[in-house]
Amino acid sequence: MADWLEHSVQVEVPTPIDTVWELWSDLEKMPLWMRWIESVSVSSEDPEISRWKMSAGNFDFSWNSRILKVIPNQIIQWESIDGLPNRGAIRFYARKQSSIVKLTVAYGIPGMLGPLMDNLFLGNLVESNLQADLHRFRDYAVNTSHSET
Repeated sequence: MADWLEHSVQVEVPTPIDTVWELWSDLEKMPLWMRWIESVSVSSEDPEISRWKMSAGNFDFSWNSRILKVIPNQIIQWESIDGLPNRGAIRFYARKQSSIVKLTVAYGIPGMLGPLMDNLFLGNLVESNLQADLHRFRDYAVNTSHSET
Protein backbone atom coordinates (compact mmCIF):
# COMPACT_ATOMS: atom_id res chain seq x y z
CA MET A 1 0.00 0.00 0.00
CA ALA A 2 1.38 3.40 -0.98
CA ASP A 3 1.20 6.64 0.96
CA TRP A 4 0.61 9.73 -1.18
CA LEU A 5 2.81 12.79 -0.76
CA GLU A 6 1.63 16.03 -2.35
CA HIS A 7 3.44 19.24 -3.23
CA SER A 8 2.20 22.52 -4.71
CA VAL A 9 4.39 25.26 -6.12
CA GLN A 10 3.65 28.30 -8.24
CA VAL A 11 5.37 31.04 -10.18
CA GLU A 12 4.32 34.25 -11.88
CA VAL A 13 5.34 34.34 -15.54
CA PRO A 14 5.51 37.78 -17.20
CA THR A 15 3.94 36.35 -20.34
CA PRO A 16 0.30 36.27 -21.54
CA ILE A 17 -1.77 33.21 -20.65
CA ASP A 18 -2.14 32.05 -24.29
CA THR A 19 1.63 31.76 -24.67
CA VAL A 20 2.11 30.10 -21.28
CA TRP A 21 -0.65 27.59 -22.07
CA GLU A 22 0.76 26.79 -25.51
CA LEU A 23 4.26 26.19 -24.15
CA TRP A 24 3.20 24.03 -21.20
CA SER A 25 0.67 21.93 -23.11
CA ASP A 26 3.43 20.71 -25.47
CA LEU A 27 4.30 17.83 -23.12
CA GLU A 28 7.24 16.57 -25.15
CA LYS A 29 9.12 19.82 -24.40
CA MET A 30 8.91 19.34 -20.61
CA PRO A 31 12.51 18.08 -20.32
CA LEU A 32 13.60 21.60 -21.37
CA TRP A 33 12.58 22.94 -17.96
CA MET A 34 11.90 19.94 -15.72
CA ARG A 35 15.31 18.77 -14.57
CA TRP A 36 14.34 15.23 -13.50
CA ILE A 37 12.24 14.51 -16.59
CA GLU A 38 14.38 12.75 -19.15
CA SER A 39 11.72 12.35 -21.86
CA VAL A 40 8.00 12.55 -22.60
CA SER A 41 6.46 10.81 -25.61
CA VAL A 42 2.83 11.41 -26.51
CA SER A 43 1.10 8.37 -28.00
CA SER A 44 0.30 8.69 -31.70
CA GLU A 45 -2.80 6.48 -31.22
CA ASP A 46 -4.20 8.36 -28.21
CA PRO A 47 -2.95 11.92 -27.51
CA GLU A 48 -4.30 11.67 -23.94
CA ILE A 49 -1.67 9.00 -23.14
CA SER A 50 2.01 9.83 -22.71
CA ARG A 51 5.11 7.87 -21.67
CA TRP A 52 7.35 9.57 -19.10
CA LYS A 53 10.92 8.79 -18.09
CA MET A 54 12.46 10.34 -15.01
CA SER A 55 15.98 10.16 -13.67
CA ALA A 56 16.80 11.45 -10.18
CA GLY A 57 20.30 10.63 -9.06
CA ASN A 58 20.69 6.86 -9.21
CA PHE A 59 16.94 6.29 -9.54
CA ASP A 60 15.21 5.84 -12.88
CA PHE A 61 11.43 5.67 -13.14
CA SER A 62 8.98 5.45 -15.99
CA TRP A 63 5.23 5.46 -16.30
CA ASN A 64 2.34 6.01 -18.66
CA SER A 65 0.05 8.89 -17.86
CA ARG A 66 -3.49 9.76 -18.93
CA ILE A 67 -4.83 13.30 -19.26
CA LEU A 68 -8.05 13.41 -17.24
CA LYS A 69 -9.16 16.99 -17.75
CA VAL A 70 -8.20 19.84 -20.03
CA ILE A 71 -9.71 23.31 -19.96
CA PRO A 72 -7.66 25.54 -22.27
CA ASN A 73 -5.82 28.35 -20.48
CA GLN A 74 -7.00 26.95 -17.11
CA ILE A 75 -6.04 23.37 -16.21
CA ILE A 76 -4.41 20.13 -17.29
CA GLN A 77 -5.06 17.26 -14.87
CA TRP A 78 -3.45 13.80 -15.10
CA GLU A 79 -2.83 10.50 -13.38
CA SER A 80 -0.45 7.64 -14.04
CA ILE A 81 -1.97 4.43 -15.36
CA ASP A 82 1.08 2.26 -14.66
CA GLY A 83 4.63 2.52 -13.34
CA LEU A 84 5.42 5.25 -10.81
CA PRO A 85 2.11 6.16 -9.11
CA ASN A 86 1.49 9.88 -9.52
CA ARG A 87 -1.24 12.39 -10.24
CA GLY A 88 -1.61 16.11 -10.34
CA ALA A 89 -2.68 19.25 -12.10
CA ILE A 90 -1.18 22.33 -13.62
CA ARG A 91 -3.38 25.41 -13.27
CA PHE A 92 -3.10 28.69 -15.12
CA TYR A 93 -4.40 32.05 -13.92
CA ALA A 94 -4.41 35.09 -16.19
CA ARG A 95 -3.24 38.45 -14.85
CA LYS A 96 -3.10 41.71 -16.81
CA GLN A 97 0.30 41.21 -18.47
CA SER A 98 1.35 37.97 -16.80
CA SER A 99 0.18 34.50 -15.77
CA ILE A 100 0.31 32.46 -12.59
CA VAL A 101 1.30 28.83 -13.09
CA LYS A 102 0.52 26.50 -10.18
CA LEU A 103 1.73 22.90 -10.22
CA THR A 104 0.37 20.29 -7.82
CA VAL A 105 1.97 16.86 -7.89
CA ALA A 106 1.19 13.82 -5.73
CA TYR A 107 3.15 10.60 -5.85
CA GLY A 108 2.91 7.27 -4.10
CA ILE A 109 5.71 5.74 -2.06
CA PRO A 110 5.69 2.47 -0.11
CA GLY A 111 3.75 2.86 3.15
CA MET A 112 6.57 2.30 5.63
CA LEU A 113 8.88 4.76 3.84
CA GLY A 114 6.36 7.62 3.74
CA PRO A 115 6.76 9.01 7.27
CA LEU A 116 10.55 8.71 7.13
CA MET A 117 10.96 10.32 3.73
CA ASP A 118 8.34 13.06 3.81
CA ASN A 119 9.20 14.66 7.12
CA LEU A 120 12.44 16.16 5.94
CA PHE A 121 14.56 15.03 3.08
CA LEU A 122 12.29 13.81 0.27
CA GLY A 123 9.52 16.35 0.76
CA ASN A 124 11.91 19.30 0.81
CA LEU A 125 13.97 17.93 -2.06
CA VAL A 126 10.96 17.37 -4.32
CA GLU A 127 9.37 20.71 -3.51
CA SER A 128 12.55 22.71 -4.06
CA ASN A 129 13.14 20.92 -7.38
CA LEU A 130 9.57 21.54 -8.53
CA GLN A 131 9.93 25.22 -7.65
CA ALA A 132 13.23 25.38 -9.58
CA ASP A 133 11.48 23.70 -12.54
CA LEU A 134 8.80 26.41 -12.53
CA HIS A 135 11.48 29.11 -12.44
CA ARG A 136 13.13 27.46 -15.46
CA PHE A 137 9.74 27.37 -17.18
CA ARG A 138 9.27 31.08 -16.46
CA ASP A 139 12.66 31.83 -18.03
CA TYR A 140 11.87 29.55 -20.99
CA ALA A 141 8.50 31.27 -21.55
CA VAL A 142 10.03 34.75 -21.35
CA ASN A 143 12.85 33.85 -23.75
CA THR A 144 10.48 32.11 -26.16
CA SER A 145 7.99 34.99 -26.20
CA HIS A 146 10.78 37.56 -26.74
CA SER A 147 12.26 35.57 -29.61
CA GLU A 148 8.87 35.57 -31.37
CA THR A 149 8.57 39.36 -31.27
